[in-house]
Amino acid sequence: MSGRTGYEALPGVFHIRDHMGVYMTLLAGEREALLIDTGYGLENPMEYVRTLTDRPVRVLLTHAHHDHALGARWFEKTWMFPEDREAFSVYSGPDIRRNVARQAAEKGIHVSDEFLTATIPVPEPAEEGTLDLGGMTAQIILCPGHTPGSAVVYVPERKLLITGDNWNPCTWLFFPEALPAQQFRENMRRVMQLPFEKVICPHREPVYPREMIDAFFAGLTDDVLRAARPTEMGWDIDTREAVPAEGQQLVFDYGKTALDTGR
Repeated sequence: MSGRTGYEALPGVFHIRDHMGVYMTLLAGEREALLIDTGYGLENPMEYVRTLTDRPVRVLLTHAHHDHALGARWFEKTWMFPEDREAFSVYSGPDIRRNVARQAAEKGIHVSDEFLTATIPVPEPAEEGTLDLGGMTAQIILCPGHTPGSAVVYVPERKLLITGDNWNPCTWLFFPEALPAQQFRENMRRVMQLPFEKVICPHREPVYPREMIDAFFAGLTDDVLRAARPTEMGWDIDTREAVPAEGQQLVFDYGKTALDTGR
């Protein structure tokens, strides 16, 4: 998988950057492995995964967006919460693939014709529960927010939360399928009750301390949402940027919040 880099973030936890710059995470257990997300799919992620583990690999998509799910084309079977099935049909479609190919070309990345035409198997329906990988477990949790079927994964043996796109230092909540900011905040409360100490997200390299995501949600008040400044992110929507904590942003669709700015 040329163009990728990866490192062992925690014992048995590998954070892998694909050719286009998004990260996937591999949990390499003693009995089997779980690959969380698959990247843009320009190249086969298994070529690199096989340098890390020879165990059977199961694949979970945290959500349906193309930068996480197009790599599903390299696998016979993946899993994703069914609430994202409709979005998957859009983000795995020809228009999105052509756009990815254009972006890749602008970066000087080769795109094969197969990328534009390959069949991507529809993911199997994921369910909440805990996978025993052997010496490490993965608790899969449905947490609607970034998309209706967004998943997060908790690894108790590493005190680690893998957030998908439900949290990055800059979190996006403006896509048509995204939930209102207050509903997203409410849904994340259950996740924030878990005793994790570290956080990995798919659009940044580091392992972050829990305090960073705590600060984000502690600061994500209605007043902060009301004070958000307009920002242009595409689509015909009222997109705004809130700053719930220093160095962190939430870009969201203000029209879904039902908050009165008083302006």
